[in-house]
Amino acid sequence: MKKYLLTLSTLSLLFSCIEEKEISSIDPVNWSKRKVDISMKDSLEFGKTYLSIYSQIYSISEHKTHNLTAMASLRNTSDKDTVYLTKAEYFDTHGKAVRTYFDHPIYLAPMETTEIIIDEIDIEGGTGSNFLIEWKIPKGCPEPLFEGIMNSTMSQQGLSFTTQGRRIE
Repeated sequence: MKKYLLTLSTLSLLFSCIEEKEISSIDPVNWSKRKVDISMKDSLEFGKTYLSIYSQIYSISEHKTHNLTAMASLRNTSDKDTVYLTKAEYFDTHGKAVRTYFDHPIYLAPMETTEIIIDEIDIEGGTGSNFLIEWKIPKGCPEPLFEGIMNSTMSQQGLSFTTQGRRIE
């Protein structure tokens, strides 16, 4: 009986220490809840924004990298109009598409913000990862704002910095 309990305790301890790799971004169900049909809104203006994101940065030399948690903050800057995001695609350092978070229109209500999180353990993007975000807005509406916030904390040391999206279309 003692051996059985010892074996069970050891296995329980072993399995509780195994870290499960989970790549997450705000619950994907969130995107389907935000899905909207904009086919009848033919007067919307189109835009595309480039946002640099750093899931890794170099540390000490070009041969050592430091992983970061990155957040793409997607913000509606209008206090009156709803804006529509039609695609958010994540690319790695070499320009290869890593994943698309949504490829159907979603809405952001006036002054609303949502986020895409790149976990610290997700290093697929590398040191030069980036997003292309496509959007549509009503005429006269301010453009949405896209920011990248990267951070990491180890022991008593912390690192954080931001980037801002740039309209390319």
